[in-house]
Amino acid sequence: MTRYAHITGWGMSVPAHILTNDDLAKMVDTSDEWIQSMTGIRERHIAGARESTASLAIDAAVKALSVAGVPARHIGLIVVATSLPEYLFPSTACIVQDQLGASHAAAFDLLAACSGFVYALSVASQMIISGAYESALVIGSETLSRMIDWSDRSTCVLFGDGAGAVVLQSSETPGGILSIALHADGSGGDMLIVPAGGSHLPTSLETIEDNQHSIVMNGREVYRFATRAMVSSTLEVVEKAGLSLDDIRLIIPHQANRRIIESAAKDLELPMDRFAMNLDRYGNTSAASIPIALCEAIDAGRIHTGDHIVMVAFGAGMTWGSSVIKWVAAGPRKASRFVWAQRLMARARSTARRTGRRIGGLIWGE
Repeated sequence: MTRYAHITGWGMSVPAHILTNDDLAKMVDTSDEWIQSMTGIRERHIAGARESTASLAIDAAVKALSVAGVPARHIGLIVVATSLPEYLFPSTACIVQDQLGASHAAAFDLLAACSGFVYALSVASQMIISGAYESALVIGSETLSRMIDWSDRSTCVLFGDGAGAVVLQSSETPGGILSIALHADGSGGDMLIVPAGGSHLPTSLETIEDNQHSIVMNGREVYRFATRAMVSSTLEVVEKAGLSLDDIRLIIPHQANRRIIESAAKDLELPMDRFAMNLDRYGNTSAASIPIALCEAIDAGRIHTGDHIVMVAFGAGMTWGSSVIKWVAAGPRKASRFVWAQRLMARARSTARRTGRRIGGLIWGE
């Protein structure tokens, strides 16, 4: 039996608070005109005090499960792509697993920066195709606003927060994830980096005072890399799928900069209406940008059964990757009415397990 990994559910979540370019102009030496001309971004969503990478991921996942009509307990694997997890450990994926009540799921985080969702989609789809799992939940979730130097106008205008999720399920129907191309070049690691906070430069008073826990970017070099990577990766993955660019209905690129996408479209000799773009309203949401754009493209009726779509991303590392998907899902399904009830049950089960461990500790001692 030949197995295929199909996307059967999708969902997104963004914080309510919106930070516009005019708001930023009150904080740093910039303007709406400058930001839009250089990036194409008008506004971005910023996480509030009660929002986090995990909370956004959970909200997006609940919506994706609802569309797929799949109970969380039937999910076999959860992969969360993120550059800013809830904690160094435990993984954000384990928090998602607990809060959803996905009691039979393995769970781990994946770090490939802005390429993270494509990398995670590759890992999960291959596990399904191999027969290791029947279903998986793939999430890209970020709160990069918490790693921003708000006095640095070269980076603070770029990033926003959000999450997107998809449900993957095994099927004998041909289609789904047709091909994947993943690459990395660690020699460019210093082009986009958060210098401190890891084992190389642990957190200290000095690193905090020197503001070394914020994103540092060589914008010019990243731009040059990105334009080349998007074009080469798109051509590679389309060829691996046995297709041509004429067969591709829609390209969903990482939403980093409008000029990068326009440059890639020119080099690929494709019109801009073949590209999904929403960065004007969200900015660069890193690993969340592609699944958020996918959700909006579906809602806008830009993806239909039988369509071939390309997802292509680049990010720190440097990393880049792409995927060709033959869309088989017939469109948004009737949402499960029991997803939220299942989440309440998951919370109750989690509380019961914590309480049981405490009681066990009292009975058996430390």
